[in-house]
Amino acid sequence: MKKIQEILKERVMILDGAMGTMLQRYKFTEADFRGNRFKDWPHPLQGNNDLLTITQPDAIAEIHRKYFDAGADIVETNTFSATSIAMADYHMEDLVYELNYESARIAKKVAGEFTKREPDKPRFVVGSMGPTNKTASMSPDVNDPGYRAVTFETLRLAYKQQAEALLDGGVDILMVETIFDTLNAKAALFAIEEVKQIRNTNIPVMVSGTITDASGRTLSGQTAEAFLISVEHIPLLSVGFNCALGAKQLVPHLEAIANRTEIAISAHPNAGLPNAFGAYDQTPDQMADQIKEYLDKGLVNIIGGCCGSTPEHITAIANIAADYSPRKFSLSQGKGVAI
Repeated sequence: MKKIQEILKERVMILDGAMGTMLQRYKFTEADFRGNRFKDWPHPLQGNNDLLTITQPDAIAEIHRKYFDAGADIVETNTFSATSIAMADYHMEDLVYELNYESARIAKKVAGEFTKREPDKPRFVVGSMGPTNKTASMSPDVNDPGYRAVTFETLRLAYKQQAEALLDGGVDILMVETIFDTLNAKAALFAIEEVKQIRNTNIPVMVSGTITDASGRTLSGQTAEAFLISVEHIPLLSVGFNCALGAKQLVPHLEAIANRTEIAISAHPNAGLPNAFGAYDQTPDQMADQIKEYLDKGLVNIIGGCCGSTPEHITAIANIAADYSPRKFSLSQGKGVAI
């Protein structure tokens, strides 16, 4: 089977769309989230989408299949919040290994089905490593600006556990995504490099930040270019942005990094901006038409969707991307593990 690095040289690759948006279609109740195993859990569980890997595995597999059917080359594991830090909200820290392992295993099994069916189009699984619900570089207390809710070491250990479980489950790639605080991301990348050295593996790593508003900065205050500079010393498959903004609003930030790096660029924006009810109204054709600008300008190598995107959006994006040659990039970037 071809390596993802080889395929990226040949064509623009397609990432999947939103997991949460698809799960909302099932209208799972508290009882559905609990299943039989957690029916007596003493804390509320509805909203813990990562737990559905254990309690509703068929739904997770079905969503992966729908995205592969839609044209995705890569699907993300259902592990965006599957760290001990984020799972503390549900008192489920002890489940972290199982959540990541099972999510990776389910996605890998579905990917294998599609690769066997279409060996000329291998499918890949990327282990999703979200930002957690705490920030290492800012205080959550306006009255105590020196306070930090989490330490670098706590983040490192949490991400190390997640990365190990995802690798054990069989992922092909790891992605540190939706980065709003680059210090959190550095802890994740440090942990990944540790695991790579311990296991003597060279699994590809994607990094995806998020520009939180019209100021063009991450939540911790970095511009797109500063974000790039702060992470590109790590050996990376790609760097890019996702979430927070729609495809159109993301263009200048992709331009800022695409013109300053030789590694691959990824983008999975939201399906437009949310309406007054928090829903996303942008149609697949509208989203694909905006993403066409990325391709016309040669800004991306990997493209997909975030909040509000569905298999229909991914199909529209894949159809347009098929007409374009990939952006030229190098795999020689990254200078080591120094943080």
